[in-house]
Amino acid sequence: MGVLIEHNGPVAIVTMDRPDALNAFNTDQMMAMIDAFSDIGSRSGTRCIVLTGAGEKAFAAGADIKEMSLLDSTGGTAFGRLGQRLTRTIEEVRQPVIAAVNGFALGGGCEVAIAADIRIASPNAVFAQPEVSLGIPPGWGGTQRLPRLVGPGLAAEMILTGRRVGAEEALSIGLVNAIHPADSLHDQAIEMALSISANSPFAVRAAKLLMRMAFNEQFQSGLETEAEWFGRAFGVSDQREGMNAFLEKRQSTFEDS
Repeated sequence: MGVLIEHNGPVAIVTMDRPDALNAFNTDQMMAMIDAFSDIGSRSGTRCIVLTGAGEKAFAAGADIKEMSLLDSTGGTAFGRLGQRLTRTIEEVRQPVIAAVNGFALGGGCEVAIAADIRIASPNAVFAQPEVSLGIPPGWGGTQRLPRLVGPGLAAEMILTGRRVGAEEALSIGLVNAIHPADSLHDQAIEMALSISANSPFAVRAAKLLMRMAFNEQFQSGLETEAEWFGRAFGVSDQREGMNAFLEKRQSTFEDS
């Protein structure tokens, strides 16, 4: 069901496997991902996780807009909270997570990538939070994690313009740790994961937990507020216009509100 799990010694490789949909997330895909990370997190012999996307075009192209276009405010809030549950599961799994970003990491795909502990990318990687062009704000933690990762100014620019950031710029702003050729990205991720796995399992888990404490108590309340506003957007005409325009492959026309 859209997620492949392999094991290379102490390393688990999780592959988002919906290449026909550019690995976009619908409800079933999110639940499968949550189950996969929850299962891996319980395995004492697994010391590190590599997360990547099937195919050459996309890590994950975001949430399934066909599904989102049918939601009302209540459904939108639930969808946002499910996406946050996914990103929190990735963030809080006890093993370090390395995202090997090959191609598009857009919207929810970008939010999944920044929930990982470390990101490496191929030269064709592209990051963006384009939700505002669809009449909604980011809803899976992007408004909370991205400013902490790249700084408030750059995060504001990315989120408010929705512009795309290529691999070289992502490296320069600290969004990714390194760029590797596409044909060696997987091997480089495994090599890093094995390097981490050679260290004390207790110390690595403790370090990950302690670093996460750098997010203060406002992080959780920020996520709650983000989910509420994400849901509210589904009761506004902008959301219908933005998503219909996307599905109809035309330019959105938003009215003042």
